[in-house]
Amino acid sequence: MTVKIHPTVDRGIQKGTDQFAGGTLRCQCVHDPVEVRVDAQVAFNHACGCTKCWKPADALFSVVGAVPRQSLAVTAHSEKLKVVDDKALIQRHACSACGTHLYGRIENKDHAFYGLDFIHTELSKDAGWDGPGFAAFVSSIIESGVPPSAMNEVRQTLRSKGLEPYDSLCPELMDILAIHAAKAKGTYLEV
Repeated sequence: MTVKIHPTVDRGIQKGTDQFAGGTLRCQCVHDPVEVRVDAQVAFNHACGCTKCWKPADALFSVVGAVPRQSLAVTAHSEKLKVVDDKALIQRHACSACGTHLYGRIENKDHAFYGLDFIHTELSKDAGWDGPGFAAFVSSIIESGVPPSAMNEVRQTLRSKGLEPYDSLCPELMDILAIHAAKAKGTYLEV
């Protein structure tokens, strides 16, 4: 079986360019697409197996990364954007016509990732975005209908593409979450 992770992973992961300063994301509408301008390079870009992230057809994973909230602006057809699930931690803003998720935003000011927006760089024709560097929530693809018996092959494929598979986030992001929680509890020790 050939495992298709995501088109941008399957074609070979591209490294971003140092001088890249962002680009424009567009939904998949042929007429009047929603456009989002991002004035930053993506950080923590990763293949995500969760069931909430938008994925292109036939992809097991989405590819999603973070940018500073202040670097993102909707520049065309904002009237078409709707929040997919207003109860979710990440408020995913999708085009109401084609269903493409343009960005996700955390509105909870107490969350460690508040101030970051989550984007799908494949929605941009601009070259220079940093490709994914790890895979997160890998086991979650079972919830999407992948048989557990295929998971070893999925993980091997991810590793062969240069993506370490995690069943949560990468260690750096998990550390950020833990530091934030420790500071909130008053148990954080700075050495």
